[in-house]
Amino acid sequence: MENTTSAPKINSQRLFYGSCFALITTAFSFSIRAGILPQLGEELSLSAEQLGFINSMWFLGFPISMVIGGLIYHTVGGKRIMQFAFFAHAVGIIMTIYSGSYIGLLISTLLIGLGNGCTEAACNPMIADAYQGNRMSKMMNRFHMWFPGGIVIGSLISKFMTDAGLGWETQIWVILIPTLIYAYLYFGQAWPKAKIEEAASIGSNLKAMFSPLFIFMMACMALTAITEFGPQQWVGLILAKSGAQPMLILALVTGLMAVARYFGGVVVGKFDQTGVLLGSSILATLGIYLFSTQTGGMAYVAAVIFALGIAYFWPNMIGFTAAKIPKSGALGMSIIGAVGMFSTSIFQPIIGKWIDTDKAEAASMGLTGDELELVAGQETLGTMVIFPAILIVLFTILWFWIKNRKAEPVVA
Repeated sequence: MENTTSAPKINSQRLFYGSCFALITTAFSFSIRAGILPQLGEELSLSAEQLGFINSMWFLGFPISMVIGGLIYHTVGGKRIMQFAFFAHAVGIIMTIYSGSYIGLLISTLLIGLGNGCTEAACNPMIADAYQGNRMSKMMNRFHMWFPGGIVIGSLISKFMTDAGLGWETQIWVILIPTLIYAYLYFGQAWPKAKIEEAASIGSNLKAMFSPLFIFMMACMALTAITEFGPQQWVGLILAKSGAQPMLILALVTGLMAVARYFGGVVVGKFDQTGVLLGSSILATLGIYLFSTQTGGMAYVAAVIFALGIAYFWPNMIGFTAAKIPKSGALGMSIIGAVGMFSTSIFQPIIGKWIDTDKAEAASMGLTGDELELVAGQETLGTMVIFPAILIVLFTILWFWIKNRKAEPVVA
């Protein structure tokens, strides 16, 4: 039957696949760039501090474009935000290869970070608007599965290419592959409109964001993000002396996260987002505690529990915001995500200071070498248990809060 309506047809499946490839681009830019850092530093004679500043541009660009993208999503549309993402990704990738200078790498990495933030700003609300109820939770989890999944794939590609003697420039070209695929999938597609009228109004968004529930969720997001990214950033340094292989731990954690997120819709359907978040905080607490006390083979058991704990944090914090605070709209989802990124960047130097303090304390006890590194590292991980432990309390409160809250009308 011929479509006689004037409204453009929305191909939700094609948009969803495009979003997945856009997130794979983000994951590749994270993992492949990490894999080429030693080559980059050696070839361009860059210090570790300079490499650190280059990496920081990735994290800086991300929240900036997330917030701006959330503000303008309903004005300019997700399609235009993703057109800018493609421009930023493509130019950033090509600049990385051909700039050959420190300043050029700073600019190119910032551009890639901006493209990554646009992906979150455009794709989260698109999925929230294109799907309903538990299917929305399922698709949100499957979308976010491609960040850890893409990191695993990107890490393996980088390792294979490095072992094969291929230069860092060739590896950076690989990031362009998912970039071109998502551009093709998005080309000529119409994007869904907001489910409820208030979600498209910045005034209504801001009013919803000043509600006690949204402010509470911002505090929770700060803690879920550092619970996820804190140990992952430092676990290699800490576990290097424990008898476990840090890169295997990282691959195990990210691989399990991807699998868990694939089945996220089933889990959320059974326990609701509040139950999933509470269960996740309990598993994350246990996982980090085991990291802080176990060595050798038991570190892999800790990795499994930790991965299952953190897997559902990010997608379900975004999904909860979309489902339970719908009037916050695209801006609300972007702000929640940005809070997570800002929290991660703020806590990194704090965790670094904990490591320095614990090393000094271990040294004062007469420990040296590998034993000093292990004891100090495990002591720091023991301190990190405080993040998910607080979340157990907060998500218990949230569970009762939502259970007793008057149900919002279902939006058709």
